[in-house]
Amino acid sequence: MIPRSSRRWCCLLGLLTSAGCRGQTSSEPPIVVLRNMFHQDRYNAQAESQLFRDGRTMRMPVEGTVPREREISPELGQGRLRDDSGYVAELPPALAERFGGALGLLERGQERYGIYCRPCHDATGSGQGTVIRRGGWQPPPPSFHQARIRQMPDGQLFATITHGVRTMPSHGAQIPVDDRWAIVSYVRALQLAHGE
Repeated sequence: MIPRSSRRWCCLLGLLTSAGCRGQTSSEPPIVVLRNMFHQDRYNAQAESQLFRDGRTMRMPVEGTVPREREISPELGQGRLRDDSGYVAELPPALAERFGGALGLLERGQERYGIYCRPCHDATGSGQGTVIRRGGWQPPPPSFHQARIRQMPDGQLFATITHGVRTMPSHGAQIPVDDRWAIVSYVRALQLAHGE
């Protein structure tokens, strides 16, 4: 059983709540406690700003800022040796751990390869994908089974995916670092499967 004082408060609360519901839309502006958070100035990209001396709205990040998704290690993030003397020869061993082992890395590589690479390079890596056959793309991409690409360091293959080469566009912005390495591992598996 509810005590009498609690019943009174419930009735009063019910009356106040029902008094606030008039059954029609109000033309009054909403009641906002922090009004300056409700009406904020907004800049469009490439617009002018009167707040900054240079008049630009688009600002460079603070010096030393590192995006959360950026890979700090040059071996993993760029495919380069720490001293920048060349490319990483093989996939960094720590990478497979991020995918739960080599099998997880390979499966992810196969999935990403199918999305980003297969249209031009085809399922076997011969360089005769659908885009090439239908569009007559010139020059067609090289086969992954050429000796030159088989002997290429894994870091160079990673850098090619990242920055592009000749008619191949850069995929650095759209494919995350770990997925680019997964694609490299899958390309190496294709080379082993279709080896000569």
